[in-house]
Amino acid sequence: MNAGKKLRDLLKRDEILVAPGAHDGISAKIIEKLGFNAIYGTGYGASASRLGKPDAGLMTLTEMTTHMHSLACNVNIPVIADGDTGFGNAVNAMRAVQEYEAAGVAAIQLEDQVLPKKCGHMLGREIVSTEEMVGKIRAAKSARNNPDFCIIARTDARTKYGIDETLRRIEAFANAGADIIFAESLESEEEMRRVNELTNLPSLANMVEKGRTPILSSKELYDLGYKIVIWPVTSVLIEAKALFKAFEMLKADGTTKNFFQDMYGFEEFNNLLGLEDIRRYEQEFAGRAAE
Repeated sequence: MNAGKKLRDLLKRDEILVAPGAHDGISAKIIEKLGFNAIYGTGYGASASRLGKPDAGLMTLTEMTTHMHSLACNVNIPVIADGDTGFGNAVNAMRAVQEYEAAGVAAIQLEDQVLPKKCGHMLGREIVSTEEMVGKIRAAKSARNNPDFCIIARTDARTKYGIDETLRRIEAFANAGADIIFAESLESEEEMRRVNELTNLPSLANMVEKGRTPILSSKELYDLGYKIVIWPVTSVLIEAKALFKAFEMLKADGTTKNFFQDMYGFEEFNNLLGLEDIRRYEQEFAGRAAE
């Protein structure tokens, strides 16, 4: 079964789909190991982990496609992939769809920001016209090879232009043929409810810790009408804090002994990454076993 079909089948369930953000292969494997049914390929996390830079439109299509492929090939659950603005106009978005689909992800998320884009919970975002974004959605749909591949249409209108413009755009995106709608940076539960009452399409909620949107539980979001919730920055924020603490201790103490209890064991971590499988393959196909 292809990734898009897997995602569509998950959305038919009478529950919300929780997709934690993965910023690298390790976080993707952990998400799958814990039993989650989908992963969000976070653009914020990609920029942070690959470039050491903020989410400010710095990643190229080639870099993002390679990154998303590294997530998709590491797990057997669908990856919902951040596609930023589609890396340009409608024609650029067509190529982005083709590249992302070939990378093995289940969906591409396209937003209505102008270039260079910014994280949806940062100030200073500007948006293109509704007509331009509608054209981009239609172009994205026409470019996919498999009709199961999902197009997620996001608007960033709320912060600067308010909830009424957000609702107008969501309705236009739905009419343009988006598979999933995404209103970014909503600021109250009432706004969330209004978005979800607008169409019958699956709607995506974005939970950014200490961001602009109220943090709600999966049940609360489902009760408001959401079918998907992503937690795009959780993994990278936790990892950065843990690394800072560990290296701070190493610098102060000259050793990491006092941090051992918070670390994976070396063999345990290798097994998480699949070393046992590689050893089995070596024995079966290469004629040698680990000593």
